[in-house]
Amino acid sequence: MQYHLQNKNTSGEKIMTQQNELNYGAFIIRVSLGVVLLAHGLLKVFVFTIPGTVGYFDSLGLPAVAAYLVIFGELVGGAALVTGLYSRLAAALSLPILAGSVWAHAANGWLFSAPNGGWEFPVLLVALAVAVTVQGGGAFALRKLPVVDGFLPTALKA
Repeated sequence: MQYHLQNKNTSGEKIMTQQNELNYGAFIIRVSLGVVLLAHGLLKVFVFTIPGTVGYFDSLGLPAVAAYLVIFGELVGGAALVTGLYSRLAAALSLPILAGSVWAHAANGWLFSAPNGGWEFPVLLVALAVAVTVQGGGAFALRKLPVVDGFLPTALKA
């Protein structure tokens, strides 16, 4: 749904449409989520290392392949969100990763400053991913690649 209500100042000059405001808000949410995902993927590769991340996932009872998929999803999904390439799809595909993060931190308490991190921050990331999935990428997004575009449902192309 698009809103084309125009705000005007006292002289009648158009200030900004509500649609533009929504697009800029969606842009901020999309890029914020993308930066956090990308940063966490890079953290797993360069700080914790891939073997260290696999070991952590193993300590949670998860298979090694889950660690590789999470790293891949955070890096590729984060980059896609930052650039605005298939934002809805990238956000939707990040939801299992983010839900897993909520699960991994659930026993640590609410605040992320708790030992081993709480679940407040992962839940916020889930909310951001849902918002991007629902509203799309907003302004300044690459949106799609013609080669890939034909394979995706219309609802996930924005």
